[in-house]
Amino acid sequence: MNKKLISFLMLFVLLAGILAGCGSDSSSGGKDTIVIGAAMPVFDDKWLSYLYDGIKEYDKEHDDVEVNMVDAKNDSGKQISQVETFISQGVDAVIINPVDTDAVLPMVDLANEAEIPVIVVNRMPDKKTMKKIYAFVGSESLEAGTIQMEKVAELIGGKGNIGIMNGTLGQEAVVKRTEGNKEVVKKNPDIKIVREATADWQRSQGITLMENWIQSGEQFDAIVANNDEMAIGAIMALEESGKRGDIIVAGIDGTLDALQYVKEGKLDVSAFQDAYGQGKGSIETAIKAVKGEKVEEKFINIPFELITKDNVDEYIKKWEK
Repeated sequence: MNKKLISFLMLFVLLAGILAGCGSDSSSGGKDTIVIGAAMPVFDDKWLSYLYDGIKEYDKEHDDVEVNMVDAKNDSGKQISQVETFISQGVDAVIINPVDTDAVLPMVDLANEAEIPVIVVNRMPDKKTMKKIYAFVGSESLEAGTIQMEKVAELIGGKGNIGIMNGTLGQEAVVKRTEGNKEVVKKNPDIKIVREATADWQRSQGITLMENWIQSGEQFDAIVANNDEMAIGAIMALEESGKRGDIIVAGIDGTLDALQYVKEGKLDVSAFQDAYGQGKGSIETAIKAVKGEKVEEKFINIPFELITKDNVDEYIKKWEK
């Protein structure tokens, strides 16, 4: 009887251990779950919301992946603290869409010390930082500014006054998109940049900046904005003041709002930046990093594509799900 009792107790302990192990694996912190920390610059941004969707939907479709996404509220110091928290939690990889590309290196160094791979998405860091990350997933900002301004130059017949609306100063996308604009202007000596200022990527600030330019009495043939939201702001201010006329307005990103403006003939040019594709690409790349896979190139490019009224319908379809 004692032997049977002992055998029964041993079997009970063994089964309890197996059940406990199964429960552990199915929890969010289980050994089979890949945990990704996603440090995002700001949740209150129309275009970036599509990028976040790319990450979130991948997370929903994969039971073995858990994403912890946080909002830095456009505060670099807060973002650094959030990455430090991810590291202390022992996440398997970190995705960073930086508030400020100049502030990425300290976060990368901290993650590298903890042997946690870093994927930067959308906003490209400097060359020094690029060497230390697993990969960058995004689009070539110089290309966007170039194809945007080439189309604008064509539409205004290679001559006229233009205003350039910049995003948040210092960010790689602003520097490179504007550089692309100006390289095209150099090739068209009859095009003059008569105004240039930041509207911080925001529609509301685009309205205010355009209102100030209108009040200055400056005459414009085109307004070229680093993104669609600022371009839409410019359109709204021009229409409200009755000054739209034949002024060409161009943006970049190809958001749903912008595509509707293009379809209605209000926004003349945009350049499609696949936000959803960048988000999905960033988390797919993070999973590769966790699994120890090699990437052929550190810059995983999601190309820009020019949008006009002639082809806008095909881009609207890209957002239909």
